[in-house]
Amino acid sequence: MLLSLFKILLFVLIVSGLIYGTEILLTNGSDLRLAIASYEVTLGPVQAVIAAALLLAVVWLILKLLGLSLAVLKFLAGDETAITRFFNRNRERRGYKALSDAITALAAGEGDAALVKAGKAERLLRRPDLTNLVRAQAAEMSGDHGSATEAYKRLLSNDDTRFVGVRGLLKQKLAEGDTETALKLAEKAFVLKPRNAEVSDALLELQAQSENWSGARRTLGAKLKYGTLPRDLHKRRDAILALADAKARIAKGDTETAHDEAIEAARLAPALVPAAAMAARSYVALGKPRNAAKVLKTAWAREPHPDLAAAFAAIVPDETPEERIKRFAPLIAQNAGHPESRQLQAELEIAAENFPAARKALGDLAEKLQTARTMTLMAAIERGEGSDDSTVKAWLAKAVTVSRGPQWTCDKCGHVHAEWEAICDRCGAFDTLSWTDKGTDTAMQAGSMSMLPLIVGSLPGADATADNRQDDGDVIDHDGAGEDLKQGAN
Repeated sequence: MLLSLFKILLFVLIVSGLIYGTEILLTNGSDLRLAIASYEVTLGPVQAVIAAALLLAVVWLILKLLGLSLAVLKFLAGDETAITRFFNRNRERRGYKALSDAITALAAGEGDAALVKAGKAERLLRRPDLTNLVRAQAAEMSGDHGSATEAYKRLLSNDDTRFVGVRGLLKQKLAEGDTETALKLAEKAFVLKPRNAEVSDALLELQAQSENWSGARRTLGAKLKYGTLPRDLHKRRDAILALADAKARIAKGDTETAHDEAIEAARLAPALVPAAAMAARSYVALGKPRNAAKVLKTAWAREPHPDLAAAFAAIVPDETPEERIKRFAPLIAQNAGHPESRQLQAELEIAAENFPAARKALGDLAEKLQTARTMTLMAAIERGEGSDDSTVKAWLAKAVTVSRGPQWTCDKCGHVHAEWEAICDRCGAFDTLSWTDKGTDTAMQAGSMSMLPLIVGSLPGADATADNRQDDGDVIDHDGAGEDLKQGAN
């Protein structure tokens, strides 16, 4: 504090002296006459300027000596780095300025400039823990991935920066598509910082992509433990992983464990359609049809779905259409007003050849929910009631142009899947499939066109004398439950 006050006072005196000297030169002419006690000195203009410069140099030297004296006193008092800091102060100031400029260049998107400034900061500061990360990010921005990798590797040698280095290498490997190395790096990063949500999410997705379902469930449990995942989302994703594990075990022939996993998945997430459907099939395989029906009714009450109807039909596959209508009644009653329930009722009535009841069940869905499925159901009803071919074909023409209806669609990349999967086939994202309406596209129109011969009996150019009245059960093979329903109709 005293040193700062002294510096300020000295600066004021110097400025005052310069102003006074300038005034004397302007007043008295070209010579400067100085009288100190009994001594008198006369200086010309050039000599006066030189004297002023020397005075400034002397003052600067005095200030430096004062600073050095203070550093020595601190050193003697026990501060071992005081003298080193005194001599490095200017270099550190320039180094931090270069580091600040590098960070600013990064924020501005100037990778090359940031790389130059970061190199200068590293030479001046000699603090790789501060500069390596900036160098790595600057190298990545400028496209020099080799230099970025080397910078990240240098961060691994310091305990304080090891996680940053592993995370940087992990992001590089993910960008390169090297999932095998990325998985190892994610595991190491997760050990270093298990609370980091970004790393745990990456590890979970990589484990799921490699079908390491048990490892993924452990990671998911850790995310819940460390508070980086809400409990309800944990249950859903744990159910998804259990379901995926069950499907993998079925493929390997381990049906006993697969049944347990599927039932556990339905317990964790009763509203998860694939879990309820597989759990119901597991219960049927274990000789517990009542449990299967209970699981499906619980899921249907929350969100009706064709896969649930197909699983419910599979509980008693050899019943008649009338028996099936009676058995399905409690299921449909769980959510009677839902469009899926109304379409399912219509399909059941069509299978039983009760077309007026099918029309009543469908109601105004053909106007309010124009999908290929509702249009096809209307075509089947018209055909069953004896309408002419032009009426049937008019409904089928609409089926070609309207939406395919809800499908298993990846929320991340928009890819449509024929059936639910834990991992998207296209982008590899985990838990991104939802039952949504993607709209109309070429692939959907082609799918609708393929239904024409099922109802009309022949397409243009085919044998016109062929029997136009096909089994009505074929009509409802459109959205998943049809095949099982058709078996009952036959």
